[in-house]
Amino acid sequence: MKHTYQVTGLSCNGCKSHVEESLSKIPHVDDVEVSLKEGKVEIEMSEHIPLSSFQNVLADSQYDIYPEDHKVEEKKLAPLPSIGAGGVYYCPMHCEGDKTYAKPGHCPVCGMDLVPEVSSENANESEEDKSYQDLLRKFRVATAFTIPIFIIAMSEMIPGNPLFEWMPVMYWNWVQLILSIPVVFYATWMFFQRAYASIRSGMYNMFTLIGIGAGVAWLFSLFGLLFPQVFPDHFRTASGSIHMYFESAAVILTLVLLGQLLEVRAHRKTNSAVKQLLQLAPNKAIKVEQGKELEISIDQIRVGDILRVKPGDKIPVDGEIIEGESIIDESMITGESVPVHKTMKDHVSAGTVNGKQSFLMKANKVGADTLLAQIIGMVKQASRSRAPIQKLADKISSYFVPAVVAVSIITFLVWLVFGPEPSMVYALVNAIAVLIIACPCALGLATPMSVMVGVGKGAELGVLIKEAASLEKMNQVNTLIIDKTGTVTEGKPSVEQVIAFDFDQEKLISLMASVNQQSEHPLAEATVRYANEKEIELIRIDNFESITGQGVKANVEGAEVLIGNKRLFENQGVNFTNEINELAMKQQELGKTVSYLVFNSKLVGLIILSDQIKNTSRQAIQELKEKGIKIIMMTGDNALTAQAVADDLELDEVVAECLPEDKMNRVAKLKEAGRVVAMAGDGINDAPALALADVGIAMGTGTDVAIESAAITLVKGDLHGIVKAKALSESVMSNIKQNLFFALAYNGLGVPLAAGALYPFFGILLSPMIAAVAMSFSSVSVITNALRLRTLKIS
Repeated sequence: MKHTYQVTGLSCNGCKSHVEESLSKIPHVDDVEVSLKEGKVEIEMSEHIPLSSFQNVLADSQYDIYPEDHKVEEKKLAPLPSIGAGGVYYCPMHCEGDKTYAKPGHCPVCGMDLVPEVSSENANESEEDKSYQDLLRKFRVATAFTIPIFIIAMSEMIPGNPLFEWMPVMYWNWVQLILSIPVVFYATWMFFQRAYASIRSGMYNMFTLIGIGAGVAWLFSLFGLLFPQVFPDHFRTASGSIHMYFESAAVILTLVLLGQLLEVRAHRKTNSAVKQLLQLAPNKAIKVEQGKELEISIDQIRVGDILRVKPGDKIPVDGEIIEGESIIDESMITGESVPVHKTMKDHVSAGTVNGKQSFLMKANKVGADTLLAQIIGMVKQASRSRAPIQKLADKISSYFVPAVVAVSIITFLVWLVFGPEPSMVYALVNAIAVLIIACPCALGLATPMSVMVGVGKGAELGVLIKEAASLEKMNQVNTLIIDKTGTVTEGKPSVEQVIAFDFDQEKLISLMASVNQQSEHPLAEATVRYANEKEIELIRIDNFESITGQGVKANVEGAEVLIGNKRLFENQGVNFTNEINELAMKQQELGKTVSYLVFNSKLVGLIILSDQIKNTSRQAIQELKEKGIKIIMMTGDNALTAQAVADDLELDEVVAECLPEDKMNRVAKLKEAGRVVAMAGDGINDAPALALADVGIAMGTGTDVAIESAAITLVKGDLHGIVKAKALSESVMSNIKQNLFFALAYNGLGVPLAAGALYPFFGILLSPMIAAVAMSFSSVSVITNALRLRTLKIS
């Protein structure tokens, strides 16, 4: 059984993990899942557990648990950046999932700068540019003051130091102090603020380590300068003054600032896909009203407006062509490089580029309803979602900083007791090096950076990913269920052949289209389209009647005309010869649909219709089968048609005449059998199965319900998009694993090296300044590796 409760006091993933871990320890609790966003916890239990048991477990913490509908006043926690549903800043490490903030600042968990979400207002010049410029200014100040400090400190290594001939070393130490003040209290003061905030909240992060390490070095030097008499002799240099570490503190802080600068610079490229999408939308459009053309802004367009699209212009909103034709470049939306010819009644999408001809279009969807706006929204949402593999990084990160602090203390004690003289100096330097070289941010950035770039790359390919979990799951899919109509086939039936029996062929087509023009059935529309293509004149009809599930009838020139399937004529008492029945069955076995036309109580013709298999379906299915994926087609069509399509495409299995619940039940059974199931469909009837599957894949040409139910949408609406999604998933997961390996290997090697593990064997020690360089570039390396996904080639 499952019960949902309300939990207060949650502010981050650390809180989430704590609550889940605490409640999971209660006997008979099978599973606990906390929703940080909703402030609720869902507990699965093998037998009923009273609420008081949960309250007792959380009694000594900041968290309270209540019944789901209980109204409570939220406790006031430590001040955090303001949070709102309309916030536009988020943590690049996704420490708090998709939580966003209304103002810039730093993440209360990891301490990193919040990243502004790209919007149409800042697509060209984002807040990140301002942040970069601010960091660049501070870095220049820090560098200007750190270089003299470094020269003064290193000059001690020069025999006959000329600086000391100008004035004694004591005064040079004061100069170092004065020069270090702008570095510590202006350029890098934010590091200490974040370190203090992390210690107050108990959420230790990279800045905790930097703040402690650099802070100890600077304060030690200040204390040694002001009160040298309290230090023992082994803290003194040959000149008798105390060892100063102003240069270490200044250089470390400046190098960390350089790392932050490079990180922001690299991060600006990770959301370039969204920026490019936003830049697709034009600002202006030409509205045609009462024969006049007026230039209006994009937000003034209303549904139903008539718009003029000139050669080379971007199409402003979604709609259909009502006059003219042109070649449209849709590569930015579908990923398909070949431009598409569009004519009257064809759909056109916002952001695509018109070719060399002008046309009129009618606006059908504007603003947030356009496909482009939905794509941008989906990419943004997915970029902030968390892949399941990130749980591993979160788990390690939660123990990382306390473990590094413990290693630093142990390093200090070991060097103090067993190190050479001056042992106190060695102990202090090596302990600081351990704190500085450790980099939890590389671990935290490993997954979200790859996901963000991968989701953007997917958008470029016409593969829209709603959440990172589906991107990861797609890599494991071994069974694919596909719908037929609209998924494997075009979903647009067309007349393939009209067979006349002792009747004029042209008149037969005219009768067929004339009666069907009043029907909205897709098969009827196909017959009217067929007559129009052949430029056959239609005839006036009377007494039109649609017979649900069977066909239509009307009077033409005083005679009754019936068009429909076999059931219609069986009910009308019209029988066909065996020869006619065999001819119809033969066509059905080829996957065709057969309609009969009776004129004045006499069968005068057959209409053979087909729904073409998409050009890309056969190759896509072959490639997916080569990857070891079992492909099952489930369709509501009759068995003969379904089997014909399945045989043609060499599918592993076909199930015909399915109801929506049949598809859903099959997905459930396959999942129970341990298969990882993807479901691809486009209709409302596919929605339940799409939602239940491990990965639901909707055709972008399908219904809104199907797209809403699916985790992945293929904009172009063909199966080859699944091949792209699979390849993209494999590349992203490989990239994430590379990042995690790099981050773990870096910290696994760097921390022992900084602690002096090589000194007993090779006499090698790592300067804290070198440690700062290594730490700064570790995060940049992770982001740079993630950016490689932008150059991924998927055909």
